[in-house]
Amino acid sequence: MKVQGIYNNKYFKKSLEFAKDNGALFSGSVSFALSTIARPIAIMATPNTDLENKKYACAKSFSSSAVGYLLMLCASLPVSKAIKNINKSPVKYLKNSTIDFFKKDSSGLEKSKTYNFATQLFTLGVGFVIAVPKSVMTCALIPPLMSKLFPEKHSDKQLNARKKTDKTYTKPSFTGGNSYVTEALSKGIGKIIDTKAVQKMSEKFHNTNFEQHIMSLTDVLITASFMQQTAQSKHIEEKRKKPLMYNAAISTGLCLTGGYAVNGMIKKHFDKFVENFSEVNKNSPKLDKYIEGLRIAKSTLILGGIYYIIIPLISTFLADRIDRKNTKLFS
Repeated sequence: MKVQGIYNNKYFKKSLEFAKDNGALFSGSVSFALSTIARPIAIMATPNTDLENKKYACAKSFSSSAVGYLLMLCASLPVSKAIKNINKSPVKYLKNSTIDFFKKDSSGLEKSKTYNFATQLFTLGVGFVIAVPKSVMTCALIPPLMSKLFPEKHSDKQLNARKKTDKTYTKPSFTGGNSYVTEALSKGIGKIIDTKAVQKMSEKFHNTNFEQHIMSLTDVLITASFMQQTAQSKHIEEKRKKPLMYNAAISTGLCLTGGYAVNGMIKKHFDKFVENFSEVNKNSPKLDKYIEGLRIAKSTLILGGIYYIIIPLISTFLADRIDRKNTKLFS
C-alpha cells in the first residue's frame, strides 16, 4: 500500500527531529514567527481600543520575540549539543546504574520514555531558566522599539531627552559555546540525571503531558517577571504601564486555560494521527524521536496559536477596558 502525504514528508520529519533534539529552540522559532507577524496583525485589528495601547502591545510583541529568540538560540544550542554527547556516549557521562534504570522500559536508552523525560527537562527547561532575563530585556527594549516602529514628531527638547534615554540601551552581546563548554555541560547534566530525584520524577511523570506543563510554567514565570519589570520601568509612560501589565496577565491566563482545553479536545485526533504515523514509519530507526517531536510540536502549536493569534484580540481589548474603568474609578 502506497501512503502519501505528511506521514512521509521528509521536511516534516526533519522538523520533528529538530523539535525532539532542541524543544526550547523549536518553540522559540515558532513563537518568533507568530509574534512578529500574526500577533501584531491581530493586535492592530482589535476594535474600539486606544491606538497608543495597541502600539505598545505591538512593541512588546516585537521586543519579546526578538529577545526571546536570541536568548533561546544562545542558551539552547549548548544544552542540545550536551544532550547529544550523552546520547552518543552514555557510559562516559552516566553511571551504569543510571543506564540500567532508564533501559528498564525499552531496548535502548534513546527509546526509553523515562530517559526522554529526563533529557527534556533540560532541552525544554532552558526556556524556564532564561525567563527572567528575557522579561528584563523585553521591558527595556519597548521604549526604543516604540520610537522605531511608531515614530512621532517631537520638539527639540523632547528629542534631546529621548536621545539621552536611548543611550541607556545597548545591543546584547552573544557568544557561542565551544567544545569545552559542551563537555562541561554534558558532565554536569549527566550528574544531575544520575540523581535519584530525577530518576523518580522521570518514572512518575513520563506518561503525562509534561511538555505542555513545562511550557506553561515558563509562560507564568515570564509574565510575572515582565509585569514586575514594567511596573518598575522609568522609561515606559505611567499611563501605559497598567494596560501592558493587564494585557500580559490576561494573555497568559487565557492561553494556559485555552491550551489545556484544546489539548483535551484534540487528544483522540492526535492519538490517531500518531498511530497512523507510527504505522507508516514503523521500520524507521528514528520513530521514537519522531513521536517525541510530535508531542513537543503539538504543545508548541496549540499554545502558540492561541497566544499569538486568538488571544491578542481579546487581551488587548480587555486590558484597554480594565484600564479605562480603573481610571474612572480612581480619578
